[in-house]
Amino acid sequence: MWLGNIVYEDREIDDERLELAADTDRLIYLGPNLTLRRCTVVVRVPTSRLILRQPRLIDCALELKQELRNHRGWVSASLKGCRLKGRMLGCDFGPFPGYMTGGEHGHVEDCDFSEARLDLCRFHGCDMRTLRLPRWPCFTILDPIGRGRELTSVKWPGSFRPVTLEGPYQEVPSVVATTFYAPAEAKRAGTTEEELKAAIERFDFIVH
Repeated sequence: MWLGNIVYEDREIDDERLELAADTDRLIYLGPNLTLRRCTVVVRVPTSRLILRQPRLIDCALELKQELRNHRGWVSASLKGCRLKGRMLGCDFGPFPGYMTGGEHGHVEDCDFSEARLDLCRFHGCDMRTLRLPRWPCFTILDPIGRGRELTSVKWPGSFRPVTLEGPYQEVPSVVATTFYAPAEAKRAGTTEEELKAAIERFDFIVH
């Protein structure tokens, strides 16, 4: 690390507001050995400048002021009783052993994502019943692997595929749910939001 980076590690912080912002050539580190309790954490940096190293966040509010894209460092973070707001694309939560250092320590429980916009986000090895999920235009497929045969046995609009069970892009076994943002998925798949909604309403294990 070079001078100017912002590092929160080896301590506990209670009931504070943390504004995670820095100049364009500076990184922000959360962890290791960091515990935040009842804090408001406002993130004002992009994915490339936010480094998560097994932080523990308990009863915290996280506010993302810009979209976090493909930030899978969350799989090393422990989130309990937290509320998340903002846009996330391609982010993973919960334990993902083998993916990265500390990935086996990931945890997400009793968290509220209802005010977040999640797209192509995955949840690993957690109890989805403890989480509040965003509603339409977001939708979440619960147990996509266990329900895989059922999901792949019907026709879907455009090129949308709810889960891939075989081949080099098959879903990893630890995934217990996947969340999509319908406007973005409709554009990627060459379909419409209305067609997507009609298709997912066939299944009671898709939250929307």
